[in-house]
Amino acid sequence: MRHPDPHSLDATDRDILRELQADGRITNVELARRVGLSAPPCLRRVRRLEEVGVIRGYHADLDPVAMGWEITFFALVGLESQKLPVLEGFEAMVREWPEVRECHMIRGGGDFLLRLVARNPAHENELTQRLTGAPTVMRVQTLQTIRTSRDEAGVPVER
Repeated sequence: MRHPDPHSLDATDRDILRELQADGRITNVELARRVGLSAPPCLRRVRRLEEVGVIRGYHADLDPVAMGWEITFFALVGLESQKLPVLEGFEAMVREWPEVRECHMIRGGGDFLLRLVARNPAHENELTQRLTGAPTVMRVQTLQTIRTSRDEAGVPVER
């Protein structure tokens, strides 16, 4: 999908995005009021932002601990090669693991950075062993989260 040039978004589009990012459950009527539009043109703008892929979707932000996921940790993974089939194979493997919440191909210190959740320390160890034992994985460094002082969804929306 081809995204619009960020500079082509006008101030009203940006206001809409800022409001929706802060509260995805806001009604169209309330959103329109906050951004200074009537409801129909506001809805048209939202639909256009969805169609061009600026708005990727809506979701509930669940508390991992309340859902039984006591541990959040990161894994820095190095593979045996950077050949495309090896990279794609690793991505396909971790896409099947529900505990892998983010997977980023990186440069400078490894091949992938993963964010995972685990129910308890034994589960974290199991996931780490699954990673280290996976085909093409050469090294895994895990980093456990002690405290999260900031966890903002989305991106800054500037005027």
